[in-house]
Amino acid sequence: MKKLKGCLYSASESNTKLPDLGPDLIMSEILPRLPAKCVGRAKKVCKEWLSCISLKEFVMMHCRHMCKGSRQKILSIGQESCFISSTGVDLVDEKTMITLPFHVRPSDVWILSSLNGLLCVCLRNTFEMLIWNPLIRSCINISDSKSYGFFKIYSDAVGLYIDSSNDYRVLHIKRGRFTVDVMAYSRRTSHWKRIPFLQKKALPY
Repeated sequence: MKKLKGCLYSASESNTKLPDLGPDLIMSEILPRLPAKCVGRAKKVCKEWLSCISLKEFVMMHCRHMCKGSRQKILSIGQESCFISSTGVDLVDEKTMITLPFHVRPSDVWILSSLNGLLCVCLRNTFEMLIWNPLIRSCINISDSKSYGFFKIYSDAVGLYIDSSNDYRVLHIKRGRFTVDVMAYSRRTSHWKRIPFLQKKALPY
């Protein structure tokens, strides 16, 4: 980065123009190597970049570059089995069968959200929500007696995020007929907390 800044500074001081990289080189070699946050910002540059970044081919290129130099994993859940695969740039191998830490069939596990190897899942028979790390076989049931942490498939939304204190949290949005409740679960404190969201009542369906 320092070298790049130095080149740009030297070019501006000497009134010389930087070489034109060309749109093809930018689209195929530069944009796919950017972090996801930068790619999101690049969508706003122009319609051409937005169109390119929205293509499935671009998404595949970006994933390949992000996989380089790191050990990415794929979790596959079937009707009766569950396994983890190691993935490289162009191949998938090293399948490892794993045993679920909860007493349900693999087909009865719904994956609601994922972040940095953690999964937020829901058990189909009880609708309980759990935080699960398949790599180290750990699992935490985040449902409680106050009816927090139970997922309704047709009205709820769930996401994982990291707050400013580096605490992993589960965001659970529950929509009733005329209300919207937003709850956040803290992995650090193991408690749910209500988050003010909408002061007015939600519109009816």
